[in-house]
Amino acid sequence: MGWVKYILTFILFILMGIFMAFGQEEGQAVTWLSWEEAIEKVQNDDTPKKIFVDVYTDWCGWCKKMDKNTFANPQVAAYMRNKFYMVKLDGEGKENIEYNGRTFKYVPAGRRGYHELAAALLQNRFSYPTGVFLNEKQQLLSPVPGYHGPDKFLRVAKYFGDNIYETTPWEEYDGGSK
Repeated sequence: MGWVKYILTFILFILMGIFMAFGQEEGQAVTWLSWEEAIEKVQNDDTPKKIFVDVYTDWCGWCKKMDKNTFANPQVAAYMRNKFYMVKLDGEGKENIEYNGRTFKYVPAGRRGYHELAAALLQNRFSYPTGVFLNEKQQLLSPVPGYHGPDKFLRVAKYFGDNIYETTPWEEYDGGSK
C-alpha cells in the first residue's frame, strides 16, 4: 500500500509542475526595460515596436495599483509584450538619461523634484501614473494620465498599438465605452 501512495504523490507533483509551467507561460508578465534599452531596440530591431512608458513615482498608490491590477493582467501583458517595448520611468528619478545628444537630468524643485525626460514626455503636466505612447520613430503619440483598470487600459493600448489612431478620432473610437 505504501508504494501506491508514493506513486500517487509522484504523479501529483508531475501534474502540478505541468500546470505551473503552462500557467507561467500564459500569465507571463511584461518585461520592463530602461529608456536606453527600449531606444536601442527600436533603433536596431528589424521590425521595431512602439514604445509605452509608464511614468510613475515611488509614493504613488495608484501607480502600485496599476502594476498589480492592470499590468499583471494576462490579456494586458500579452498584448503589450506583442505590440510595445515597455519602459518604467520614475518621474522623480535621479539618474541621468542620454537621448538624442542631450542629457536629461533630475531637477530639484520644492519638496520633490522631477526628471526632465518625464517632464518632456508628460508635456510638463505632472500626473502619476501616466502612460505615454510613442510610435516606432520615438514620436509622441499621447500621454494618457491616470489609473486605468485592465479593460479600459487595453482599449487605450489597442487604439495606439493597432494604429486605430491614424484613421479614427478617439471620441469616435471610444464612443460606446463608459
